[in-house]
Amino acid sequence: MAKNNSKDDITDSKEQQDNIARNQGLSAVSVYGIVHQEGVDELNRPLSSLWWSGVAAGLGITASVTAEGILHGVFEGHPYREAIENLGYSVGFVLVILGRLQLFTENTLTAILPLLIQRTPQMLWCTARLWAIILVANFVGAFLAIAFAIWGGVIPDQHIEGMLAISRHFAEREPWAAFAHGVPAGFYVAAIVWMMPSARGGAAVLVIVMFTYLIAMGEFTHVIAGSAELFLLMLSGGIAPMQVASLLGATLVGNILGGTGLFALLAYGQVAREIPD
Repeated sequence: MAKNNSKDDITDSKEQQDNIARNQGLSAVSVYGIVHQEGVDELNRPLSSLWWSGVAAGLGITASVTAEGILHGVFEGHPYREAIENLGYSVGFVLVILGRLQLFTENTLTAILPLLIQRTPQMLWCTARLWAIILVANFVGAFLAIAFAIWGGVIPDQHIEGMLAISRHFAEREPWAAFAHGVPAGFYVAAIVWMMPSARGGAAVLVIVMFTYLIAMGEFTHVIAGSAELFLLMLSGGIAPMQVASLLGATLVGNILGGTGLFALLAYGQVAREIPD
């Protein structure tokens, strides 16, 4: 009689069970648990740690604008210059995300998952406080980096011109357009956070580059990377502070809607009945 190859027969040895566990993808509940725990850890960090990590993220994200500006000038006249220069947009995000720095748009997912589990006024206050600290810290870091780039003379003038040319695309939009294009950007950054637990080795870099390149090529708006562009124009005299505020405010709402209103709620919805009490 032929042997019955049931699941128990296939996985009856410890070695086989270890191989399956090692190569099996994470379940949605497992991913939710990992990202949820990251959010809990961030909510429990000292405020000073969050602040300086947020400032560092603001400094680091300006690498995207710098890289784009350099590629813009280097590939002047090239038929695929736009596609090439947009690769530079991923540089700052790789630095910030793999460097474990506090980027506001990541927290539209990580900080919300604990709130969805524990819906109390205290948790709401903790989440709002985390958001406020990181958002302001990101802006401060981006502003300092851009001010140093302009007034410190560390970036050649031709690269500054390339950075300005890149930044004008954002400044030319109306606030409603900045909001609408901010929704997909918020969704895609949240998707990066969701996928990181499943990404192994170099796959993490690929995930970040793939989605941030999509944001750049789709001309979607990201509130922190966009703040670096607008601060650059403002300090160069090309845009008024009120226009900066209106564009960043509209983009912020769009990013929150995409990251929290869409991705976080959908992520919670798919596992809500599977989460242990």
